[in-house]
Amino acid sequence: MKTGSIIESFTAKDGRRIVLRAPKWSDLDDFLEMMNSLVREGADINLDSIVTRENEMEWLAHHLVSLEKDSIISIAAEDDGRIIGHVDLHPKAGRQKHVATLGIIVLEGYRDIGIGTELMREAEKQAREIGMKIIVLNVFSTNNRALHLYNIMGYHKVGSISKAVSRGTTFIDEIIMAKEI
Repeated sequence: MKTGSIIESFTAKDGRRIVLRAPKWSDLDDFLEMMNSLVREGADINLDSIVTRENEMEWLAHHLVSLEKDSIISIAAEDDGRIIGHVDLHPKAGRQKHVATLGIIVLEGYRDIGIGTELMREAEKQAREIGMKIIVLNVFSTNNRALHLYNIMGYHKVGSISKAVSRGTTFIDEIIMAKEI
């Protein structure tokens, strides 16, 4: 997919017009702010420290190259020119090339209004178009909002790793979910 390509737009439950599109280089500062906002919030994500601009540049450069080569699916959600959510699917290789791993984030203030659902629907649609059969994701057992979304979207728990996530002196289970598409 060409970077910056618009996929579709929709009206969120709160009336905001959201555009789904492929990421582009000029999204760097939005991605950096979004990731660091999630870290500051203490969101249930794996990152536990502020991301540097250099690290985010490396991530985005690699991500955009992979997107241009059609080796990943990557969809950004934009509100009024600002990236407020993102989903990506990374297909596995070899005998697991029909399986992709999903990651999704939505900025605080944009949750519970249908953005995550639309991001996932579009990611699944694109995955089917390229022959993916199974999508797998990992989620912290404490992330009730995400677990609710994944259940609504038809994902099922296929396993867990006890105490896989460390938050200081507290340990949290990681849940593995999957869906046949």
